[in-house]
Amino acid sequence: MGWHMKIRKLLGEDAAIYQDIRLEALQKHPEAFGSSYEEEARFSIEFVANRLTNKGNFTLGAFEKNQLIGVATLTLEQKNKLKHRGNIVAVYVKAQYRGMGIAKGLMKEAIHEADQLKGVEQIYLAVVSANERAKKLYESLGFKAYGVDKNALKLNDVYYDEVLMVLFL
Repeated sequence: MGWHMKIRKLLGEDAAIYQDIRLEALQKHPEAFGSSYEEEARFSIEFVANRLTNKGNFTLGAFEKNQLIGVATLTLEQKNKLKHRGNIVAVYVKAQYRGMGIAKGLMKEAIHEADQLKGVEQIYLAVVSANERAKKLYESLGFKAYGVDKNALKLNDVYYDEVLMVLFL
């Protein structure tokens, strides 16, 4: 294969490279994310850095050499009754690196990290129903669909359903 992917948690000093890949994701696949490019393009680097270092979540980055090529975020619930739940959001891999197992690597690492945290028992995610590749990946990791959020996202007067999935650790 001749390349070495490294996965690690992103830090405050990764804010600029994270914002670049995040804005690319929002621009190229607006239907896949609840946030919009217009909203996030206005975020300062300080805001993004704070987001990356917030103790309620962590973002994993996949690197090839020193280039950030994929990301995934695990957010943790803060309320007592919800602390057993985690959520995976903002999963994205640059187009030219797809099909190489990078998203799977990020997801496995996020699941592993969640598993290490005391008290996290289940992980949730939502995926646009038309995204067959992502659904297959999540199913291969043990996620099960438990519902459909009809018209979850609305973009340019087009509605997108999301499949709601959960993994019990």
